[in-house]
Amino acid sequence: MASLNTLRTKFGALLSIIIALALLAFILSLKADMGFSNNDPKIGEINGDKIRYSEYLNQYDAVKNRNGGMEASTDEESAQMAAAVWQALFADHVLLPGFEQMGLGVSEQERLNMISGEIPSQSFYAAFANSRTGEYNAESVSQFLSQAAGDAQAQAAWQDLNAQARLERSLQKYGTLIGKGTYVNTLEVDAGVDAANKIFSGKFVSKRYSEVPDSLVSVSSGEIRSYYKAHKDLFKQSPSRTLSYVVFEVNATDDDMVALENEVRGVGERFAETDDVKAFVRQDRHGEIADRYVKAEQLGDQAEALKADKMYGPELKNNTWTMARVAESRMAPDTLGLKVIVLPYTQEKLADSLKSVATSENFPELARQYAANEELAANGGEVGVYPFSAFDSVTAEALSGAKKGDIVKVMNGSTIQLFNVYRADRPTKHYKVATVTYPVEASVATQRNIYNQASAFAVSAKASGDAFNEAASNAAVTPRVATLAMGDRSIRGLDHSREIARWAYGADKGDLSEIFKVGKDYVVAMVTEIDNDEYASVQKVASQIRNRLMRDKKYDYIMRDFSATTLEEAAKAFGSEVSDFDQLTFGSYYVDGAGFEPALAGAVASTTETGTVSAPVKGAQGVYLFTVDEIAQSEKPQTAEDERVRSEAMAEGMMQQRVLPALQQMSEIKDLSGEYF
Repeated sequence: MASLNTLRTKFGALLSIIIALALLAFILSLKADMGFSNNDPKIGEINGDKIRYSEYLNQYDAVKNRNGGMEASTDEESAQMAAAVWQALFADHVLLPGFEQMGLGVSEQERLNMISGEIPSQSFYAAFANSRTGEYNAESVSQFLSQAAGDAQAQAAWQDLNAQARLERSLQKYGTLIGKGTYVNTLEVDAGVDAANKIFSGKFVSKRYSEVPDSLVSVSSGEIRSYYKAHKDLFKQSPSRTLSYVVFEVNATDDDMVALENEVRGVGERFAETDDVKAFVRQDRHGEIADRYVKAEQLGDQAEALKADKMYGPELKNNTWTMARVAESRMAPDTLGLKVIVLPYTQEKLADSLKSVATSENFPELARQYAANEELAANGGEVGVYPFSAFDSVTAEALSGAKKGDIVKVMNGSTIQLFNVYRADRPTKHYKVATVTYPVEASVATQRNIYNQASAFAVSAKASGDAFNEAASNAAVTPRVATLAMGDRSIRGLDHSREIARWAYGADKGDLSEIFKVGKDYVVAMVTEIDNDEYASVQKVASQIRNRLMRDKKYDYIMRDFSATTLEEAAKAFGSEVSDFDQLTFGSYYVDGAGFEPALAGAVASTTETGTVSAPVKGAQGVYLFTVDEIAQSEKPQTAEDERVRSEAMAEGMMQQRVLPALQQMSEIKDLSGEYF
């Protein structure tokens, strides 16, 4: 059942709120020092409404609390958190006001029905479902509310949960309203039945555009501009910033390798001689003692040395020096078959009582009666057969000497486990391995030298883009180009680049960055372009347009003197061969031998006569002619009613799927938060 403590975990920590508010107060106190003037900085727009820093921060905190209070620790998590915040802001500024204007609300009775489970609610389910069975438990709501009385934090969490549930319910209603606006008429049903029940086979020939040399056709700049003007809506874009950046890689030098090897071999000598393996490994920051025991066969190339109680290594593999010794060994069954009763750590007296009376015969019944885990209880505590190497140290030590029929008590973390051993295979020797590993990495001196190179580059590169490129050439580093679209929080292909993106959003064209530490390397970047236009410029999309026009012109070139009347003649004219296709339907997109060619598939599926050579089909990859040899009926024909249900469900689903993205596009969301978050 959900407890007050559980809901605190799920819906926020008071400390997080205090920290967030303190941070906001600090930032606002800076005012003119950061260019905030007397207001919050604007960090975005939704439907013409300005989104201020304080509003975003409050929403960020709310979203974070709904997700257990965890901060984003990776670039990917940061992007996910930002997306969730903007979704919440979109709801506040567009969805909720729109629903109110429509009169689309959630009544108090509906809210109560969601709480009771009569109306399914993902929001309430996530908070109050039984973690063991997965079933919604309405009684836990009452338990929570009784515990939450007088607790301001819990009350705030409850209000937030109800608001989320109401929004969820309103979205369901709106989606249903939009979806039910779809209609499939009789002509569409008849066409759908006909298309679903026909299977086509035949032959085709093709001429690929790639087979026509580019030199045989030309596209002028005027034609590109004309196409751009006629199709400008195809080139809408989000605001973006283009960066040029260089990476100064920090790698170990030959001197570093020699010094590291000498250090490792010195450590290896002491490791080989020590009598207290565990103490030695624990004192070395590169040391680790395995948590599990393994058999000799699982030791790999370390087995020969370790079985002889000798040190393995030091060996250099995969850029890491490794040495290992056996920390301890013990005889233990290869595999164990177990049943288990899991109890909370507070019920040790019950555990001891059960251990005193439990036998292999009555253990399943005791498990069904006392096990805290309902799934295990239903199975009589059965967990299966496991190799000894699967158990952690605490469990392994308790079970190493177990025999068939034993009842073993294990205190492990916050639980007590009572095991019934119903199978114990022949004991064999198992090993717990202590390992010391030294990764090959640059020395402090090398890191300092590379940093100095980056510093010298930064001094030379400041003046302009040309200076940046010249400095890169002199430093023997290759400039890379990256584009940050609005809302991006990292540079594609460059891990741990959040801080570079944050800097870029606050920089002007021509600005040079500080030296960023990215992983083990150093990065310096320059903003080379800021594009806030609604449409991509013709220069940006010229190559894309040229390719499209080249395809059209190559089609015209191929068809200019084409006069074939049979597939064989067409194959000869095209310099290709006649190919077969079969099992093609109206819903096909791929054609064997042609690839992704929906135009060809659609033309074939629209054919009503067999044996007739088609008109040329202008495909995505080439020109096609075909004949249909057979039009077969499906073995499981689609009925009109089935087709109506399918078509209406698909149409309704597509409407519901597209309505929110359409509303978001209409709202013209501008995400400028990358400079701050």
